[in-house]
Amino acid sequence: MPDIEIHRAHHLGLKAARVAAEKMADHLGRKFGLTGEWAGDVLSFQRPGVTGSLTISDKDLALSVSLGFLLKAMKGSIETAIREELDQLFAAAKPKKAPARPKKGR
Repeated sequence: MPDIEIHRAHHLGLKAARVAAEKMADHLGRKFGLTGEWAGDVLSFQRPGVTGSLTISDKDLALSVSLGFLLKAMKGSIETAIREELDQLFAAAKPKKAPARPKKGR
């Protein structure tokens, strides 16, 4: 059973979601020493004490991370870093409301 599970909807489309996922993987990879590999729309990553996967589609993503014994104590800070990264890369893609158009007089 994963220690961290995050599901998010997005409005990027598959191609842009993959670009955002790769940016996130690069940043978190440098920060936590992770290496990963894509198989279709699934990025599997690992390092000693961490394994996980990020599955993307045109409308959502699912992240699953399992932590080793020593890293379970850092679960909160790891999950916070992941959520912040997701917010930066995927939340910016939320559709913006169109400005209200003035109604024409009759």
